[in-house]
Amino acid sequence: MKTAIIMGSDSDWPVLKPAATVLAEFGIGVEVLVASAHRTPGKVHEFVASARERGIRAIIAGAGAAAHLPGVVASFTTLPVIGVPVNSTSLGGLDALLSIVQMPSGIPVATMAINGAKNAALFAIQILAVGNPELEAKLAAHRRAMAEEVEQKAANVTFP
Repeated sequence: MKTAIIMGSDSDWPVLKPAATVLAEFGIGVEVLVASAHRTPGKVHEFVASARERGIRAIIAGAGAAAHLPGVVASFTTLPVIGVPVNSTSLGGLDALLSIVQMPSGIPVATMAINGAKNAALFAIQILAVGNPELEAKLAAHRRAMAEEVEQKAANVTFP
């Protein structure tokens, strides 16, 4: 079971790396590719068109500015595509968010928050956990650990 992370530039890696880290923590393989929807469209097409054959079950695509990469990726596959808008312009990532979330009817891209790579990974894990009890149990344990962490932090807050 694998996922892919595609980004248009290596400058996007600091934003997307947390997704790779979370996926690895859950034991999910990750393929990472830097390829541009505009400058290397053939490379994007080749990678995405053969993804299913390589065992990839979900694709996280991050992009800033005009953010066409997630939509282009989705146009080449029926695998779930999760878009991560990257804050890379003076518009603070809003341009990327709107480009990804406003996909035309028929070619959906799940869209996370600006720089929301960690949630993209967790959403991919939720998709992969359907019909996979072992992965679902790991996800449930992760949620319990987060709840316990909140309770521990809450216990540290005191008022006279």
